[in-house]
Amino acid sequence: MLMFDFDIERILLTLPGILLALSFHEFAHALASDRLGDPTPRAQGRLTLNPLPHIDFIGFMLLIFAGFGWARPVSVDSRYYKNPRRDKVIVSAAGPAMNLFLAAVFAVFLKILVVYGEKTSMSVTLFGTVASMFLYTININLVLFLFNLLPIPPLDGFHILAEIIPPRRYKIIYILQQYSTIILIIIVITPIVSFIIRPPIRFIFSALMRLLNMPMFI
Repeated sequence: MLMFDFDIERILLTLPGILLALSFHEFAHALASDRLGDPTPRAQGRLTLNPLPHIDFIGFMLLIFAGFGWARPVSVDSRYYKNPRRDKVIVSAAGPAMNLFLAAVFAVFLKILVVYGEKTSMSVTLFGTVASMFLYTININLVLFLFNLLPIPPLDGFHILAEIIPPRRYKIIYILQQYSTIILIIIVITPIVSFIIRPPIRFIFSALMRLLNMPMFI
């Protein structure tokens, strides 16, 4: 449900994670398309980890203050792909896959922090601040990973579905496109998405913690 939050401490702790998650997500789309022969992302300056080319100001502000927003989509030209259907799936999946990868990387960073903190005289305040930033970054990336896989236009999950669904089932694609605005409004004003993605977020987070032999922070 769309709710504005002006908690300055939370904003400062989540800002690095949001910038990383959005930048790496869009960079992954650009890199995948570039490697598959499409020069469009490189020509438009999107083959970079610099957040500025990837940030949509309004979407970024909403993401910080309301928990729902967007980045600038990477433009691609599938005419350059050798196998358009397969390659479009790869490009669409690259962004969410990158977010899952980042969540795993920061889980490792969190493990290192815990081990380092136990062996040194790191202050409780510093440890708590850095641990909170890492936890927020993990959570943000897991949210983007799962949210973007929802089969709703214009999310990555819809583009993946559109390429893998049999032609005889294309009616589903047309229906989703026709009602995409209504679906997105429902997502924004109701907690329905939380009910869908929160259980798998907890499952993946728990799996990462168990894999790294870490205590459950959340």
